Amino acid sequence: MAILSSLRRRSAAISVAAVAGATAVGVCLAVSSASAGTLSGSLYRDPSSAVVRWVAANPGDSRTAVIRDKIASQPQARWFANFNPSTVQSEVSGFIGAANAAQQIPVLAVYEITNRDCGGASAGGAPDLNQYQTWVSNFARGLGNQTVIIILETDSLALLTCLSAAEINARNQAISTATRTIKSGNPNAKVYLDGGHSTWNSAGETANRLRAAGVQYADGFFTNVSNYNSTSSEANFGRAVISGLNGMGISGKRQVIDTSRNGGASGDWCGDDNTDRRIGQYPTTNTGDGNIDAYLWVKPPGEADGCRFTAGSFQPELAFSLANGAPNPPTTTPPTTPPTTPPTTPPTTPPTGDGCYASIAVNQWAGGFTASVTVTAGSSDINGWTVTVGLPSGAVTSTWSAQASGTSGTVGFTNVSYNGRVLGRQSTSFGFQGTGTGPGTTATCVTS
Repeated sequence: MAILSSLRRRSAAISVAAVAGATAVGVCLAVSSASAGTLSGSLYRDPSSAVVRWVAANPGDSRTAVIRDKIASQPQARWFANFNPSTVQSEVSGFIGAANAAQQIPVLAVYEITNRDCGGASAGGAPDLNQYQTWVSNFARGLGNQTVIIILETDSLALLTCLSAAEINARNQAISTATRTIKSGNPNAKVYLDGGHSTWNSAGETANRLRAAGVQYADGFFTNVSNYNSTSSEANFGRAVISGLNGMGISGKRQVIDTSRNGGASGDWCGDDNTDRRIGQYPTTNTGDGNIDAYLWVKPPGEADGCRFTAGSFQPELAFSLANGAPNPPTTTPPTTPPTTPPTTPPTTPPTGDGCYASIAVNQWAGGFTASVTVTAGSSDINGWTVTVGLPSGAVTSTWSAQASGTSGTVGFTNVSYNGRVLGRQSTSFGFQGTGTGPGTTATCVTS
């Protein structure tokens, strides 16, 4: 999970919810059975999201119960925004594997296009479009073969002001190719392209841009990511866009709407300083509208826009502001399918001294597990680390944001190029998935 001067504009700030410690939220899940649209099933709640980790680390905070019950309990998108072509496949595979094991639908937000956010607060992405396609190809190889939802490149079509005509054409081609690459990697992937929102470009212009970017190869489009427009306004806008596409001979496309922050005031997109915002409709595929496949929380509530706080950073005061006074989530019986064991809670005591320290959280189910590890530097910066973990049984099958040495018994995990340097008292993270019994709660860290 950026800033521009236009008040109608909203870029999805990069999510810094990394794979790290988790906790059992212990509250109701969102109702997510199918009704209308083309999607069916429950959405996946990431046990390693930033809000879940904050709840785990702050049990005594006066805001924790509200944030836990109304935000951390809900399925939200996992953002893939780091240019990491060598590790993205394993990172995606681990996330998808955990969702598949839980028999739920994961939501992945791809935010990697070259010159994303037109150089704003969420600038970055692939260095060029050739390298972008390499990254997308590796991403697609990790998607498995079950239903996944792909939010492909927020702002990539609605925000074109910084691009020349030739650059716009190249971007359109890149998104069209990326869509087909993802569909080839997983034919059951549901891919949605950028439709902006109802107070940005017109429905006709949005339909034209979607057509130019190859929406005919996708399942539809998304709107309102990180914005505050009402669900009814977005649904009306979506119907107009669909009508425009139908007029171009492109039929059968549907909308998904980000409802993560549209339950209160609308207006200026940046919510870092606005206390009138509220979470909107809880995530679900049960939309009751044949044009809308899902209401999703693409922008994780509580993650900043880049106005007062760093874009994408989780801020409990923002999460509490969004959740406090909002309706409680709908209740349903939690799934009895795996995972059946609540994830363990990482230690909350801050490290002392030099060196590095590791905490581990495990999400166990019958026959398998995912593990999330947080590596924290002591009082001094570190420039490389290795974490050693013992597996009582089973084996590691995939690793993300680290390189594994061995697959069973005592396994070592060493940093990759982009997360070896950790400033004093700061943290990075990695994760792994495996079969059999997961590791305990002890992990040993040494500096390189």
